[in-house]
Amino acid sequence: MSEHDRAFMEIPRKDPGYRRRELRLKDWRAVERQFTAEELRDQAARCMDCGIPFCHGCGCPLENIIPEFNELAFRGRWAEAWEILASTDPLAEFTALVCPAPCEGACVAGLHGNPVSIRQVERMVVDQAFQEGLVRPQPPAVRRPERVAVIGSGPAGLATAWWLNRRGYWVTVFETASKPGGILRYGIPDFKLEKRILDRRLQLMQAEGIVFETGVNVGRDLSARYVHSRFEATVLTGGARQPRDLPVPGRELDGVHFAMPYLTQQNRRVDNEVIPEAESIFARNRTVTIIGGGDTGADCLGTALRQGAQHVYQFEIMPQPPPDRSPATPWPEWPNKMRESSSHQEGGERRWSVMTKRLEGRDGRVARLHACEVSWEADASGRAVPREIPGSDFAVDTDLVLLALGFTGPGRNCYVEELQLERDDRGIPRRDDNHMTSEPGVFIAGDMAQGASLIVRALADGAHAARGVDAYLRRRGA
Repeated sequence: MSEHDRAFMEIPRKDPGYRRRELRLKDWRAVERQFTAEELRDQAARCMDCGIPFCHGCGCPLENIIPEFNELAFRGRWAEAWEILASTDPLAEFTALVCPAPCEGACVAGLHGNPVSIRQVERMVVDQAFQEGLVRPQPPAVRRPERVAVIGSGPAGLATAWWLNRRGYWVTVFETASKPGGILRYGIPDFKLEKRILDRRLQLMQAEGIVFETGVNVGRDLSARYVHSRFEATVLTGGARQPRDLPVPGRELDGVHFAMPYLTQQNRRVDNEVIPEAESIFARNRTVTIIGGGDTGADCLGTALRQGAQHVYQFEIMPQPPPDRSPATPWPEWPNKMRESSSHQEGGERRWSVMTKRLEGRDGRVARLHACEVSWEADASGRAVPREIPGSDFAVDTDLVLLALGFTGPGRNCYVEELQLERDDRGIPRRDDNHMTSEPGVFIAGDMAQGASLIVRALADGAHAARGVDAYLRRRGA
């Protein structure tokens, strides 16, 4: 019997928590604390070493080998723990910080208690690996002749490039922005993911032979045909770029913006870029209303508070989730339950079952938001739809509205249009089981293919696309 076989019953789950609110609101540094060595050992000991590890098979899209690296972390065998983690998740510094940990939703210990703190153990393995110099550039020993273009440098693009480079292909990553990283750089606030973490990984990838070409819009600056003449395969990883809009009266008023440009601007400010005053979206001394209750909305909340907003509302049309796992999402599914981010602990007013009806302006700028409460009822087809509750109308004064309603698809893409790739009803290019589109040699991965989703799913999809490219090029060269 192992020395920690009963730990999941005897040691309660513990999370490291966050820096003090009054301090973290004054800067853009990471808010999450880390375990001490003793705390980490206790939390890793809670892993049950299940006969069937659902965290690995049902929870993690990357199929991380979780019980094994938990055990090695418990014993302080960091080199072996990193070797196992990196075998499935070589970019684990990102999932260790910003993944919502679906693995924990499938943890067996969570059936009748609290799941293991898997993400925090993973973070400690990553940190120890870097501190001990275990993560070093490893260029492939043998290079193949084929060249592959990866268009987009977000999570899916980086994962695709990493795996293909390890297989010996010459990989060039094209990025429209001035720096690589996609949503990791421009969409996620520094208080969740400091950009030094991203830059450290990019430097490793460059040292391993991957080339990054920034400020290049493939399809406009370079034609699709030109790329085809230079590369044996292309992988599209441009993300889900078309935000869902809010079709209500007053939408055209100044001061109403999509969430992503707002977050991108602040990330650029932190990186010492100057935002022209005419383009600036800033919350200082404003009353901000965020429409959308997901992670992007929470990121807007934390950003607005740090910018000095007077007050922040966050409205979500869906009903408030229950405090514990809903029966509608039984184990080992990802549980529907109430979650609170670090931003929600910092301030603001959060409301559920709220539907925006119209926006009112003054001198061309938004000044008031009119809304109502809704109940969710089944329509004739059995689908749940929101119904306005009579007499529940209310209004709030606001002079900055941020739309964090998710994304509807990849949006317009010159590369896709030039090649006339087959698309589905949502406008997403079709792909086969190997992620290849209707154009031979052109593949697609990440949110651009599967819709807006988790970073861990984008990483897994990029790895899958890389395997498809590898199989295609090896057949082609046989």
